[in-house]
Amino acid sequence: MKILAMGPTMTPEYSQWRDQRVNGNIPASNPETARSLEEHLQVLPSEIEIIKQEFEKRSLELGKKIEQLEEEKIQLGLDVDIQRLEADKLRKGKNKAEEDLDSLKTDYKKLRRSIRTAGLGKTSEQWRQEILEEKTKTP
Repeated sequence: MKILAMGPTMTPEYSQWRDQRVNGNIPASNPETARSLEEHLQVLPSEIEIIKQEFEKRSLELGKKIEQLEEEKIQLGLDVDIQRLEADKLRKGKNKAEEDLDSLKTDYKKLRRSIRTAGLGKTSEQWRQEILEEKTKTP
């Protein structure tokens, strides 16, 4: 049984509210203000969750950057090793060349000494004089 009260308590707002009620005091939906079920169920992330997501994203980016830097470090380490090996090889070659030069100098000194001892180390002018002397001695 429904009782309708008429009188000074009926304001326009009350009248509008009462007209919107359907099925035992359940408000009727207004299509202009109605939201979809997904919107009702959507949970808005809190500020801390947003910060956490940004942190995880930044952490992932930094992790990738660290991996790239480690790869570069390995490559640079290999380059340094190669350069060191090449420098050692050049140093050994230089030492060998210096030893060969010293050996050649020693051999040259020995050869010059032998030529002087044998009397072959004369200048062309000395040879001419010796030949002239020999010619004058032999009639």
